[in-house]
Formats: sequence, C-alpha cells, structure tokens
Amino acid sequence: MPSSALWAVDLFGRVFTLSTAGHQWEPCRDAQLEFKRVSAARDCCWGIACDHQVYVLVGASDVPIRCQEEAYENQRWNPMGGFCETLLPSDRWPWSDVSGLQHRPLDGVALPSPHWSWESDWYVDENFGGEPTEKGGWTYAIDFPATYTRDKKWNSCVRRRRWIRYRRYKSQDTWAKIPSEDDPQQLPDPFSDLSVGGWEVTDEPVGRLSVWAVTLQGKVWYRENVSHHNPEGSSWSLVDTPGEAVQISCGPHDLLWVTLWEGQALVREGINRNNPKGSSWSTVEPPTSENGILHVSTGVCVVWAVTKDRKVWFRRGVNSHNPCGTSWIEMFGEMMMVNVGLNDQVWGISCMDRALYFRQGVTQSELSGKTWKVIVAGREGDRSLSGSSFGLLSAGCFFGNEVRGSAESCGPGDTDTSWEVPGPASSPAGVHGKESKKGPSHATANFPEATDLSSLTLLPLGLEEPDSADCHALWAWVSGGGCAVEAHTTLKWFTTQSGLCPSVQTLSLSITPAQTAAWRKQIFQQLTERTKRELENFQHYEQAVEQSVWVKTGALQWWCDWKPHKWMDVHVALEQLTGHDGAQDSILFIYYVVHEEKKYIHVFLNEVTALVPVFSEAKHSFALYTPERTRQRWPVRLAAATEQDMSDWLTLLNLSCCESRRVHGRPSPQAIWSVTCKGDIFVSEPGPDLEGPERRLPCDQMFWRQIGGHLRVVEANSRGVVWGIGYNHTAWVYTGGYGGGCFQGLASSTSNVFTQWDVKCVHIYENQRWNPVTGYTSRGLPTDRYMWSDATGLQECTKASMKPPSLQWTWVSDWFVDFSVPGGTDPEGWQYASDFPASYHKYKTMKDFVRRRCWARKCKLVTSGPWLEVTSVALSDVSIIPESPGAHGSGLNIALWAISDKGDVLCRLGVSELNPEVGTRWGNPGSAQPANTPPPWSRAGLWPPRACPGGSLGPADTARGPRGSLGLRALGADVEAGVRSRPPWGRAGDSVPPSPQGFCWMHVGTDQPFTSVSIGACYQVWAVARDGSAFYRSSVSPSRPNGESPRLRRTPCGGWDHLSIRASATRAPESSSQNMACGPWETPGPVCC
Repeated sequence: MPSSALWAVDLFGRVFTLSTAGHQWEPCRDAQLEFKRVSAARDCCWGIACDHQVYVLVGASDVPIRCQEEAYENQRWNPMGGFCETLLPSDRWPWSDVSGLQHRPLDGVALPSPHWSWESDWYVDENFGGEPTEKGGWTYAIDFPATYTRDKKWNSCVRRRRWIRYRRYKSQDTWAKIPSEDDPQQLPDPFSDLSVGGWEVTDEPVGRLSVWAVTLQGKVWYRENVSHHNPEGSSWSLVDTPGEAVQISCGPHDLLWVTLWEGQALVREGINRNNPKGSSWSTVEPPTSENGILHVSTGVCVVWAVTKDRKVWFRRGVNSHNPCGTSWIEMFGEMMMVNVGLNDQVWGISCMDRALYFRQGVTQSELSGKTWKVIVAGREGDRSLSGSSFGLLSAGCFFGNEVRGSAESCGPGDTDTSWEVPGPASSPAGVHGKESKKGPSHATANFPEATDLSSLTLLPLGLEEPDSADCHALWAWVSGGGCAVEAHTTLKWFTTQSGLCPSVQTLSLSITPAQTAAWRKQIFQQLTERTKRELENFQHYEQAVEQSVWVKTGALQWWCDWKPHKWMDVHVALEQLTGHDGAQDSILFIYYVVHEEKKYIHVFLNEVTALVPVFSEAKHSFALYTPERTRQRWPVRLAAATEQDMSDWLTLLNLSCCESRRVHGRPSPQAIWSVTCKGDIFVSEPGPDLEGPERRLPCDQMFWRQIGGHLRVVEANSRGVVWGIGYNHTAWVYTGGYGGGCFQGLASSTSNVFTQWDVKCVHIYENQRWNPVTGYTSRGLPTDRYMWSDATGLQECTKASMKPPSLQWTWVSDWFVDFSVPGGTDPEGWQYASDFPASYHKYKTMKDFVRRRCWARKCKLVTSGPWLEVTSVALSDVSIIPESPGAHGSGLNIALWAISDKGDVLCRLGVSELNPEVGTRWGNPGSAQPANTPPPWSRAGLWPPRACPGGSLGPADTARGPRGSLGLRALGADVEAGVRSRPPWGRAGDSVPPSPQGFCWMHVGTDQPFTSVSIGACYQVWAVARDGSAFYRSSVSPSRPNGESPRLRRTPCGGWDHLSIRASATRAPESSSQNMACGPWETPGPVCC
C-alpha cells in the first residue's frame, strides 16, 4: 500500500488506490469483498463492506506490529516451606496482572482475534528497572502492594516476577474483519458509516486513532484503544446523541461532526487527549431551512458539507477552539459527497456523472480553494484511449449519440467521404459491429472492409471487461485521509498518459488523413454547440473564484482584560471572505487557553472603528476599537514579538478593515482629519447620515483609518488642501498619497510618500523644599511629591530613568533647563510657590517654601507619510477658510492663515488645489500684537477674512473677548466654549456681512473644558475636550448658531488632541436642520490612544 494514496470505491463495491506519485488507479489486493464506504488514515484504512461489518486494512511495513502480553506470578513466604503459591485470603491472585486485581493465568491469555499469532512461548523477564535480577527474575517486597526491589532482605515477605509473551499482527495488506461477537455489549444493528481521525490531537500518543461509526438505527459508536500496536482496537462503546445520526466525519485533530436525519449537524466538543470521546454536543443549523445537511466532512480547520439539493457548502471559522464555526459559504458545483484529507485538501464525487473531482488552490491561507478539476487517471486493465487518431474515438464515445457523421458536416475541400457513427443505443456490443455507409472506393482502395469507422468507435464499448463500458469510472465513495497533497505538488491525475496497446496501434493504421480531418471538424462543431448549451443551462451557477476564503494565522500575545489581567500567548487567525460582488468580509479570531479549557473571541473587522499602534518599551502592540469595546473602555490589545511582525499585522488588518468598508486610496476632499495626543494622524470619511436628523450615525460607529506621518495640528479644506504642523513648528502639506509609516505594501501608495521627521521635548521637574538650616534642599516631607517627577508630581521621573516616548524616538540632545515654562522663571530656571501644588511664579517671596525647575531633553522621530515639508517659516498654528458646497467656482485661491512661532499673524498667498504646497509667499496683515492662534475669523470660521481685490490684505478688526478678561484659544475659553451670536458665515453667493465681528458672546454651558474647536462649512461644530474626548454640537443652524441644547454626550475615554471638520461638506436637509428638536453634543469616534 503506498504511503500517500487516495482511496475510492466504485459503484461495483471495488476499492482502488491512487498514489500521489502515480497516474492510474490500482485495485486493492483483497478483491473478494465489496465495500460501501472506506475511511483512510496514513498507514491503514477502515471500511464497511456490503455485509455491514467493519473491516480494517493495515499496510505492510518492514517493522512488524508486535504487542506484549504480560502476567505476574505472586508468592508469599511461609515459615514452613519458604516462598510458595499459597497466599492469604486477602492477597492478590497467584497469577494476575500488574495491579493484582485481575486473575491472569498463562493458559488463560488468548489472542484477541484470528488476525494475531504468537511469536514465542512465555518466558520470565529477568530485568528490573533496566538492571538484571537474580536467576529466576524475582523481585521482593514487604507486602502486596509495595515497593519492589531486586535484592532479598530479611523482611521480604512477598515476591513476584513477570512473564511476558509477544504476539504479532499477521493480517497486513488484507482486509481484516473487526470482531464484535466477543464485545461485552452486542451491537444492536449493522453499521452504515464510519470515520477515522484523531491522530494529531494535541499531546496524543503517536499512533493512536479515533474510530467513529454510525449504525442503521442512528446510534454513534466509538472504538476503544485503537493504536498502531493494536490496529483492531478492543471494543465498541456507545455515545449518546440528541438525535438519529446518518453520517459522521472525524478530522485529524479534534473536529467531529455528525449529520442528523432532520438535516442539522452535531458537533462534538471537549475532545482532547484525556477524553478522546469528547464531553458534549452542539447543534449547527443547515445553510438553508429548505434543504438540510446530507453529508459533512471535516479536516484540520475546515468543514465541507453537501445539502439535500446537492449544493456544496464551506463552513468558515472552524478550528479546535471553535469547532462549530461561524457561518456557511455556498461553493460552486453539485456533489454527491465530499471528503477532506490531509492538509485540508478536498475531493468530491459529482452527482451528474459520478466523476471524481479534486479541489485546486487549497492552501493554508485560502482554505476554500479556487476550482474543481476532474481526475482522469485510468485504472489497471483499462484500454488506453490516447493517441492522435484514437483520441477521436474516445471523443465519439464521450458524446455518445450526439456525434453523427454526415456528408454536410465537411466541405468539398476537406474530404469526399461520408459516414454515420451509430450511438451506443443502436450499436452492437462487440468489436465487429454493424457496418455504416461506406465512402467512395478510392478512399478505401488500399484497406480491407474492417477499416470501417463504426467498428473503431465500438472498440472501447466491448464487454470483455466491465470497466470498458464507460470512458470514466463511476465512483461511489472517496477518502483522502491518507493522501498528503502539498500546495506545490504536481500531480499526474489530470492528464491521460500516452501510449497505445498493440491492437489499437494496428487498427489506427486504417484511418486515412481525409477521415481524420472530417472527424476533427465534426467534433469541433459538436464541442462548440455543447459548450453553448451547457453555458446557457448553468448561467445561474456561481463561479468558484467569485467566492473564496483566505486565512492568515500567527502567534501573538493578547492582553486579558479580566483576571488574571496579564499578557497571554494566543493564536490568531484572520479569515477573509470574498463575496460575489467582490466585497470582502473579514473576521479576526483570537484563540486562548484558560485552565486547560479552549476559548476564543472574535472581532468582525467591518465593526472595527480604529486600529492604533501602541508603541512602548516592553511590547510592540496595537489596539482594535469597536463601538462596544469603546463604550466599555476595553479595546482588543495584541502584541507581536518584533516590530516587523506588528507592522505586518497592523498593515494587514488595516487593509482588511478598509476592504470591508470599501474605503480605498487617498482620503476624499471632504474627509475629517484628526491628530491624537501621540501625533498619529487619522481620517474619517463622512457620510450622509453623519448629521442627518432622522437617521443620525452613532458617534462610536465612525471608522477612522490612520495615515502615515506625525503631526501636532492638522487643518483641511474641502478642495483637498491639507496642512499640518509638527511638534518642532515645521509646516507640512499633504501630497495626496496614503499609507507610509508602519503601513507598507498594498496599504500604502507607491508615490507621494516621503520621509518625515519631528522633534519634541520631554520634560521633567526638579522639586525642592525650603529648610531653615540648609535652605532649599531635595529632601522633602513624607507627603510631598517626588523630588524628580512629571508635571503632576504623581510619577517619579529622573534623568537616568526617563526614556523617549517610544522606540521610534531617539535622544538628540542632553538635559537642559527650560526657561520658557508658563509663569516665567528666575535666572536659574526656578519657579516658587507656597506649597505643592500651587500657583508658581518666578520671584521668591517670604511665603514661598517650595520651588521647582523644568528640565527638557529633545528627541527625534523619523517616519514616512504623504507629507511634504514647507521650509520657509516655523509655525505654531494654521487654519484654512472652509467653503460651502457649490462655492468652488468663486475663486481659485484658498485663504490660509497661520501663526508663526514668534506670534506673527501670516496669510499664505497663492494657495490653490494645483499648488497646495508652497503657494507664492507669506503675507503679514500687520497685527498690532503677537498672537497664539490664528484670528477668530480664520480659526473658527465665524467671519470670512477681508480680502482686497488682487489678493491684497485688508485691515483686520479686533473682537473683544467674552467677559472682558477671558481670552480665547481656538474659539474656546479657559473652561467654556462660546460662539458669536451672528450667523457663522455667509452662504454661497451672499455678500459679506456688514458686521463681521458680531455683537456679543453667548456662553454655551458645558461640564467639560475644551482645548480646541472646529467649524465646518455646513454648520458642523466639533470640539476636543481636555481629556481627549471629541464632541460635535448638534442642531447648529444659521438661525441657532449655538445649537439647541447645552447637554453633552462624550466618549468614555479619549485620546484626540486636534480635530478638523472644516473640509466636510456633508449636511442634513435644510428644512430638517432648522426644525429639529434640541440635540446634544455628541462624540464622533473611538478612542485612539
């Protein structure tokens, strides 16, 4: 028996094997039995014969199958006669097993079946613990049972020795009937199906098999103790099921599926090395309610099924942690049955012609494969039908009565001979058949009458052998459990081998070239007509390549959010389904083990709202946010062993999320841009439901995808102009690409991605307390903060222990005193206060008992992204005038305002869609005093700037801040937000308002301090709170610029640092926006920290 072979049963009950290295079927050596079904493993095959009994065929090997039988002879010391077989009533049997509980005399040990034979007689084992014993093989102990030794002592009252005998399995390469009459529980009825598997169960002993069977009464049985040294097993045990079983399938690992009469499937759970029979059943519903499951087949991580309407289905998400899977996927073709073999390769038998098919394209990453391909390997004894001339005869046999010869089928230039080929129904069953009409005499002048084509077409239809009646065998069952087909293996199953038998070579000489040409033309026409007819009949069928499953697996670490709250080693699998319309649906499975119990969690990638890399010193990790996990503050955190592995997984998951939501390429001009507190850049595509009053998109369902680069501030315009500022005040402009950074390959554009760098300062504080004896010292009170700490004083931060923010940052300077802290410092950089914490000032007074000094150190980050540096002026803030929908034709230039690092107000001239990077030059409108943010008309979008003809700058008006003493930061007060009680800006085509500075400030009551606010072109008002949460104000309209409700609804935790809505031109209907009820502030997206 070949080591790797495909097993199959034809309609006549004969068993054949097809080697992976061969090209023809070989019949089983024991051809006396007729089988219904077989189930193969690597070195054996089990089957159910026509007598409904179970048989096993074990392949021959150079190493025989031997099994050791043992029995123990026990004796007790007697003061009168020494050691003897007379034992106490409480002692074990004189001849027993190793435990002493079973009576085991030497003459009572029999062979388990006629398929075994003794190798030798019983003999004493004179080895004990690897060392030889005294003559006789006795070992001594104080009593039964106890610790035995090979030396006799003064208190040795009992002794024993072991007798062993070997038996050999002799029924190799032949079918051996499994005995059932000796079972303690007689089988109630014959078997109808069986399956072999379980040889790769985790930590399973090598050679152990799990054999499952189903009887005609629908009961499931398990064969005990089947292994390499005991290929027959010992006995059958009944396994209860909640319904009547029809068919069963066991995979190489721990997958076991059973088909019920009602059409559902049962899945066995709890199968492991300690419990190979499992613990419980779970029910899986059929793919459709109209047609139940008829047949299932399991592999390592796949389950294939055939329903009662002969449709083929693939079960996705199946593995040892989730044996039930997640959903059904319909595949192409109609099959009688399918079988999954080694490496999850699939075979099937067509219900149309009973031909055997192989599923091509099955790999570890694409488990569903691509297409079915018929196996045309011949069988031993079949006539060869290949060759240049005889191939035409095989085509005639294949078409049957569809092929007819006629004079009209060939033109005068082809041949002047015509003939008729009778079909199989009207042809005699022999080589010398009825002659058809012959052609002219000159065409056959040199050949006898035996050269008639009719006789040639009937040659393969002879009844000398049953196999010759058809061009291919009619198969009833197939098993690939012992067939190992690798993805790169080239098989010889799909081509007919060349070579003619002598009789065919002789007869082939009688065909003239004219007859050959006529046949070729006729067969070509018949093939064309048949192809058209088949395509018309099967146009409603699905194409196999249009629906496929792709799987990516790997080993990562997962942060467990519940006890024990630690990183756990897990296996992850990304399963991606490509639908009929090209849409992709992906699921991420995370498999883990807790207390030896297999569990899993899954995340639908079309529900993921953000993928965020989390760079830390200890782990290369990233987080997945979904609406539910954002509300629970429990993102899915995964960590890879290396930064490259993390980058690969992050790129793949990001690409899958974008494919699931059909987000491709660069962001749209109306995208919402944001920056996190760590400098990561995210964009979200607004939809019509974002501001819709009737069906508003929930805030936590917005999808944010990361764009490569690193920024502190980002601003966008609806005409596609996007500017950003880094931590080092360098200005960057968006180039139109996407990706970069950790996103490479398909997740990044091939152009418009450049190297980007950024520099930031890391600050720590040196704290001291005044001492009457020594003055200011680093020894504080027990209740004081750390003497070296962060700004809050809650964390200890020293110069030696402080490290860059992440592994991407590197130090570029030494520690230095920072004199630019708010409140000012003395010449040495100290700030004074009465106590920790308090308001610090730069001069020491009599009441100042504590002081602090800020130390800074620069670090640099080098990354890549779709950003190009603007090298002219260092900026601290930037803002772009938003534009209302339909206003693009009003002008080519885009108003871009900025604040330099020195506080100068600047306006960029010549910025347009065609020239977003540099424009022409910076213009200074002549501000009377330095500014920290762009003017309110630019930053907030409340007033349009005054522009003189020709692009020159007009005078700027000063708007008084609310309450006189509180200044504005990006339209946000210190602890409140305000809007001007005038329409935010003129509509498209309207004139500039006569009073752009408005009349007064109106307070919008909130319970949250804001740090920045952004206003879009369609009355969208978005803000970022101090804790990193993002909000948007609903019901803002020209008639109600402050909205209609002071209530806020925020995300539970944040991470945003800046957000720009200025490019979004998505709005609700005008009538609805003016008449809607009071709406709250709402948060737009997930946490990205």
